[in-house]
Amino acid sequence: MNNKSFLLTFITVAMFSGGASWAQSDTTRITRNFSLDEVVVTGTRNETDVRHLSQTVSVVDRLTIENSMQPSLLPVLTEQVPGLFVTERGVMGYGVSDGAAGSISLRGLSGGSARLMVLIDGHPQYAGIFGHPISDAYQSLLADRVEVLRGPASVLYGSNAMGGVINIVTRKMHEDGVRTNLHAGYGSYNTLETELTNRIRKGRFNSVVSGSYNRTDGHRADMGFEQYGGYAKLGYDMTDNWNMYADVNVTHFNASYPGPVSAPLVDGDQRITRGVTSFSLNNKYEKTSGALSFFYNWGNHWINDGYTPSAGETSQDGRFNSRDNMMGVSLYQSTQFFEGNRITLGFDWFRYGGKAWTDYVAGENAGTRNDLVDKHEDEVAGYVDIRQDIGRWLTLNAGLRVDHHSRVGTEWVPQAGLAFHLPHAFELKASATKGFRYPILREMYMFPPQNPDLKPESMWNYEVSLSQTLLNGRLSYGINLFYIDGKNLIVTLPNPNGTGMLNQNTGTIDNTGVELQAAYRINQKWSVDGNYSYLHMENPVIAAPEHKLYAGASFSKGRWNVASGLQYIAGLYTAVGDNPQTENFVLWNLRGSFRAAKWLDIWVRGENLLAQKYEINAGYPMPRATVMGGINVTI
Repeated sequence: MNNKSFLLTFITVAMFSGGASWAQSDTTRITRNFSLDEVVVTGTRNETDVRHLSQTVSVVDRLTIENSMQPSLLPVLTEQVPGLFVTERGVMGYGVSDGAAGSISLRGLSGGSARLMVLIDGHPQYAGIFGHPISDAYQSLLADRVEVLRGPASVLYGSNAMGGVINIVTRKMHEDGVRTNLHAGYGSYNTLETELTNRIRKGRFNSVVSGSYNRTDGHRADMGFEQYGGYAKLGYDMTDNWNMYADVNVTHFNASYPGPVSAPLVDGDQRITRGVTSFSLNNKYEKTSGALSFFYNWGNHWINDGYTPSAGETSQDGRFNSRDNMMGVSLYQSTQFFEGNRITLGFDWFRYGGKAWTDYVAGENAGTRNDLVDKHEDEVAGYVDIRQDIGRWLTLNAGLRVDHHSRVGTEWVPQAGLAFHLPHAFELKASATKGFRYPILREMYMFPPQNPDLKPESMWNYEVSLSQTLLNGRLSYGINLFYIDGKNLIVTLPNPNGTGMLNQNTGTIDNTGVELQAAYRINQKWSVDGNYSYLHMENPVIAAPEHKLYAGASFSKGRWNVASGLQYIAGLYTAVGDNPQTENFVLWNLRGSFRAAKWLDIWVRGENLLAQKYEINAGYPMPRATVMGGINVTI
């Protein structure tokens, strides 16, 4: 069967039978990545019925995250969210710098290029110097749920949210009591994953404390990965209307990268620590709600770029070091002035940056240090978001952000949209939204071809979507059509005023696409769901597949839960330019669990069971079939 025939078969399956969700013990509901009456916070800051938003928000809940049996959130999101793709290079761990994976792209816009933002409880998360998310920091132990806004979110979240946001809503205890959970597993390539979490709610007090340890030898020599993680959150309800919380999350990982198979690397080692802490004071009344919050993120990076003996190289003389941070204050209040109206006013201040240097440990410069950058920059912004219901069938949405950068200047960011609530549970939406990002410190000040005179990138996203629920909520589906028009993208080209290369604002985006999603609860034992996305890029980029499909089924009866899913990827660019390379592959995953006792589940997870040979990062072949097994203990 050729690729086109195979793709058409899979699209048919996705449209009429849906795709795989992990089976759940609660057989009365459908696990899916979207719901027409889901309450979300990402699209407006305050809790809002997703039907009233003109943009699309996908929700992955805690049950789906737990049932995936994954220590990292990103593989779960890759399966569950159409249009979203994350690069991988091995059985565990993404790493940073050369040879790293973990690049998150949505509709062809990449977090690695600072065009997609990860949030934790609405606070931006990215390296202060390099401007991109650090994928190994986003562990499953953090999340109560994840909300993915597909499309620009710059009105609410500013720079770097031009392609969308992934908002990790942190865990909490929802009912009074004490719960302790242990997750442990072992499998292929001496891979170990563990997590221990305690949650408490007593009266007005609640807490979450989690710790994890994960490691693997990797499927290639010199590809080990080891990670320590910890998360703690304390909350207190001062009154029925006011509450506060403070939290801290720290992850440290040691990673090795072996280089491409054609030119193996020696001593490619990394030691990375990332942390985030925040404090939030929240209020919630019948007609108004809001929050004042402070956050601080930091990171320490130590990197040995290694050497390639086959190319005649010897060990590196220097070691790259960096310390970055980002802090901010956010204030917003959302108020209903009259029936059907909601206005949110907000203020943000961000400060980000850091310093980077090379320590020379050998060669003629041994014992010296070369400073690369030591900079901080500020953003200050105000925004307004307006939602107005007109009768029972129409909601108007509009927003405007005025954002000022300490070096670049001021950016105006508008958006507008309509949500039609039609008979027979139809929802029709249309929106036009602007996204933007300021140039990051690396592009302006670090390494040739740096250029301190860069201007902001910007884009417009035009989108129409249709969704519906049927059979008393047992069947639901949705379709999105979008067009992205971007300008002033920062690209590296020959310097027009001299020799060498220079970062310049000359790139464009011209992306169109369609996204489908469906879920069907056949009966109390069987359910299916799935999603498909097609992306056409006038200017192709790495790690944004043309076709992405996930489809499968789950079964739950008594003590048994079994789920199986297929993911089909086609037109995935691993190299662009004069010699483009693309990959097509099919992955079959299987998961199962058995409840041996009220407090004990035994689980097993198999991935790439077809033993496909494929690459996501050029030169880094992925492992063939892998198997993990373990226990979950709940007391």
